[in-house]
Amino acid sequence: MKLVLLGAPGTGKGTMATDIAKSLLLPHISTGDIFRANISGGTELGTKAKRYLDEGKLVPDELTIGMVKDRLAQSDCKDGFILDGFPRTVPQAKALDEMLLQGGSKLDLVINLQVPEELIFKRITNRLVCSSCGKPYNKLEFPPAKEGVCDFCAGEVIQRQDDTAETLRTRLDTYHELTAPLVTYYQQQGILIDYDNSGKHSQESVDNLIEKVKAKIESISKSSYVGGNEN
Repeated sequence: MKLVLLGAPGTGKGTMATDIAKSLLLPHISTGDIFRANISGGTELGTKAKRYLDEGKLVPDELTIGMVKDRLAQSDCKDGFILDGFPRTVPQAKALDEMLLQGGSKLDLVINLQVPEELIFKRITNRLVCSSCGKPYNKLEFPPAKEGVCDFCAGEVIQRQDDTAETLRTRLDTYHELTAPLVTYYQQQGILIDYDNSGKHSQESVDNLIEKVKAKIESISKSSYVGGNEN
């Protein structure tokens, strides 16, 4: 499966993508994680990206598309992947379509996570992340078992500097202007499903979404097959 996870900040993309990737044995490709690795490593890309991320803005397409193309060319993505954080603009979506087309494939499905804005603010301002492995937490919904310590790698659990109400407002405004049009873009391709992710995250919610994903992909495949016969 080749999947993309869409949604505004705070809709649970990172957490859901991690669990879907484990369940379906897919590589989880998070542009946010790649940016942060470059920032901590002091690379040229990281230095440029940090200026935008610190202000709650999207990293420009030209800094992002090439990086994703290189990542998708790696061997672990041959049979599928789940993308979290890319595409974030229609030009990025078109670039992704072209990347896959060059390799003789295409996206199977785009999942659009939906959460009320009031809950988004509550989630983001209480969000935590492991500074070592990137595992996400939340003070209210799923804190680490030991305060300040990652359950998975024992790294330090911190609150990111960009997880403030002021920065979030900028990020949401940017999302509505640049990323929300992707919903229409993928709806027109017939490969988008909406999923209400406002409930508490659990394995049951992950399993429920995976079943919806499989059913939709099967439906798309049958429609394509019938259409091919008719032609």
